[in-house]
Amino acid sequence: MKHKMKLFLAAAALLGAATATAAQADGVFRPGALWPDDKGVHINAHGGGILQHDGVYYWFGEHKVSGTAGNVAQVGVHVYSSRNLTDWKDEGIALAVSNDPASDIVKGAIIERPKVIRNPQTGKFVMWFHLELKGKRYDAARSGVAVADKVTGPYVYQGSFRPDAGAWPVDVKPEDKDPATSFLARDHAGGQMARDMTLFVDDDGKAWQFYASEENHTMHASRLTDDYLRSAGQYARVKQNGDDEAPAVFKHGGKYYLVTSGLTGWAPNAAKSYVADAISGPWRALGNPVRGTPEQQKITFGGQSTYALTLQRNGCTRHILMLDVWRKEDAIDGRYVWLPIEWEGGKPVVRWRDQWTLADMDKLPCDGPGD
Repeated sequence: MKHKMKLFLAAAALLGAATATAAQADGVFRPGALWPDDKGVHINAHGGGILQHDGVYYWFGEHKVSGTAGNVAQVGVHVYSSRNLTDWKDEGIALAVSNDPASDIVKGAIIERPKVIRNPQTGKFVMWFHLELKGKRYDAARSGVAVADKVTGPYVYQGSFRPDAGAWPVDVKPEDKDPATSFLARDHAGGQMARDMTLFVDDDGKAWQFYASEENHTMHASRLTDDYLRSAGQYARVKQNGDDEAPAVFKHGGKYYLVTSGLTGWAPNAAKSYVADAISGPWRALGNPVRGTPEQQKITFGGQSTYALTLQRNGCTRHILMLDVWRKEDAIDGRYVWLPIEWEGGKPVVRWRDQWTLADMDKLPCDGPGD
């Protein structure tokens, strides 16, 4: 009887996996729904980003576990691969937490919003993430870096630091240099606080890190060194005291666009957007990019921005805004909301869709600035 029961459970698991996978095999995005991978398991890549390499998309994100324990790193950074953006293959853990209690990335540390880019000079895959040291809450505010020879890893941890130590932003003002009144000046020597972050590689190959700094009150845009392993000490502020986090950046028609959220912890809030002619600014506020009901605009469909994916399709530059719906009490149940970016009066906007396909996105007017 036990043997038959094991066979039955195994068959049921296989059937469930096949059913879940088939549900996503029609190429449909279903914002906020469970999103099964090739094994029928809800994708575990929160706060993530996408790297396209050799015709394949790779989705890196925080691996969560159930309950509140999932709000700190128990496993590491997960990676999945896909050729169509809806069907994802589990490629395993790209960066694993360390068993060494002296390591920055020991189990119980906080590893958030991992992003991976490939360096064209070294051929290395470089991962950056927001790191908080175990037991220190959010006081460390550091950037962690890991590298790999293979896109799926394993990634080798290189260390952590606060970016732009000893450097002033290009838009610094005299009053900003007073450590008695300025977080910027307070952290000048040791490096700037770096929490929510993303990476962006420009057309010239220069890479930039956008990170929430100055006690989360000001977003910084910081150029990386040519090997992508450190900050280069060249940075600007998007909007001083703008209270921005959760950056997602993309380029369209020669202009740079940034979507952020406000500061309400785990609770969703109204999104914000900015535009600039250069990453170093100046950045101009465009307002809330969400179109919909007042409630949808107030809480950004219950999500928070994490990445903007750019696609070239049928002669048009398209973008997908990726958001996370955080579930603080059961971290593993966090959901993903991906929506196509549309254009309205030269501004990027997003609208709720119960489901959509890339073909649906292709039917949208390709009328962003420069198109």
